[in-house]
Parts: sequence; C-alpha cells; structure tokens
Amino acid sequence: MTDPTPRPQKVDLSDEKVHWDLGASQSYAEYLQLDKLLDAQKPNSFEHDEMLFIVVHQASELWMRLFLHELETVFEFVRRDDLDPSFKRLSRISQVQDQLLAVWGVLSTMTPSDFSAFRNALGRSSGFQSPQYRILEFQLGNKNADMVAVHRRDARHHEALRRALAAPSLYDEVLRLLSRRGYGVPEGYLSRDFSQPYVASKQVAGAWLGVYHNAEKDWDLYELAERLVDLDHKFQLWRFHHLKTVERVIGYKAGTGGTGGVSYLGKALQLKFFPELWTIRTSM
Repeated sequence: MTDPTPRPQKVDLSDEKVHWDLGASQSYAEYLQLDKLLDAQKPNSFEHDEMLFIVVHQASELWMRLFLHELETVFEFVRRDDLDPSFKRLSRISQVQDQLLAVWGVLSTMTPSDFSAFRNALGRSSGFQSPQYRILEFQLGNKNADMVAVHRRDARHHEALRRALAAPSLYDEVLRLLSRRGYGVPEGYLSRDFSQPYVASKQVAGAWLGVYHNAEKDWDLYELAERLVDLDHKFQLWRFHHLKTVERVIGYKAGTGGTGGVSYLGKALQLKFFPELWTIRTSM
C-alpha cells in the first residue's frame, strides 16, 4: 500500500556542480544590470495599470534596440554584396517583429477606464516621440524630415535622427546592389537626396521583375527580395495591431502626442518601404 502522506518535493542538487560562491565573477544580475533595468519603471500615478503600460513600451524599445543592432549588419552585408549571412540576420529580425507584434495583445487587456485613470499623467509624452522607432523607419526608407522636429529638446537624439534621415536607407543600398549586378536601376535612384521620400519607379519595378525571372541565376537577390517583403509585411501587421489596440483602448480620441490617434495611424498603414516588390506581384 502506498503512503498517502504528502511529501515535500525538492530537486536534488547534490550531484550538480553549482557555483554557490561566485568569487570574483560577476553575477547574472550584474551582467544584465538588473538593478538599473528593474528600477526604470517609475509610474506617475498610483493606478495599477500604469505599470503594464510602462513595461510594454519599455519591452518594445528593447526589441527595437535589437532590431536596429541586427539591421546594421544587414546594411554591411548588402554593401559588400555578401547576401547569404544577411539572411540569418533578416530571419532574426523577423522573429523580433513577432515579439513586437505580441506586445499589443498584452496592452489590449487594458480597458478604456483603466487607461483613462492615469492618461493625464503622461502629459504630452507619446510613442510618436520614440527616437529608436523613428530611426528604424528612416533606415527602412520612410523618410519624413518633419518627424525630426519633435526631438529638438534632446541634442543627441536630434543629431542621430538627422544622420539617419540623410543616409541611404536599406532599400537605397539594395538598389545600388541591383545596379552593380547589372539590373537597370536609373542613375537618379543611386545618388539622390536620400532625405527625401522614396518615389516608386517603373524602371525599378522592371529591375525586380528581372531578378524574379532570373531567380535560378541570381537566387540570393531573389531570396533578399522575399525577405524584404516579409519584413515589410510584418511591419504593416505591427502598424495595424497598433491602430486596433489604440482604437480599442481610447477609441477616436486624439493621441497624447498631439496626433489624431487612430486617424494618424490609419495614414501610416498606406506606407510601404519597398513598393515595387509589391506592385510587381500583379505582373508575375
């Protein structure tokens, strides 16, 4: 007969070589600077859900930090015409985008009354003012000089944004690569004013059609094109989920940053980073 008396469960560590004494080594918490990280949540109110709001946005900023880190190496691989290693980076970026998408599900658990209880404590602060997000948009090709002005009070961020605005985007670098490979990209697209918004071109669309028709010969360019479509697609999903979460939580109120909220986010849904990669799908 089995003993019915419950027994405490405990993992046996007697055969594990645990470093109970770390000696001169840094600890996990020290390596990750958890004291700073976990002390960075400073609600401006006593409302319970403000912590949720802060953590979701801080987590998003960390994922964007990794997005930018990976994107930097993609730029380098494209400039060097060494595309195979870029695919690993772009795969990782795709997974990062999944994490960015997932946070909207967490935030959408907040009801309108939950948010309105502390919304005034935000003042004029808004995700519209995220320097990392704006740099990310600039690096992917959505150039808009007006967006830099809101960062004037922070000289470091303002200068970083000005540099990102003036620099070639990822798409600009990819078009330069297409040209070097012999595809007919107009000269005006290779040395233009990169601070200006990109304008789609029939000639560029024709160059991409050439890549798709020569996929066997230029498989790496074909694969790059599909990775870029994936990136653009997931960014559109992120924007859509952002819009629907805002609509769910505040309806059609104006945003704290001064935009129209849902109406502004709806405009952003019309944007594509790599427009010809979408238009040529009808022609194939």
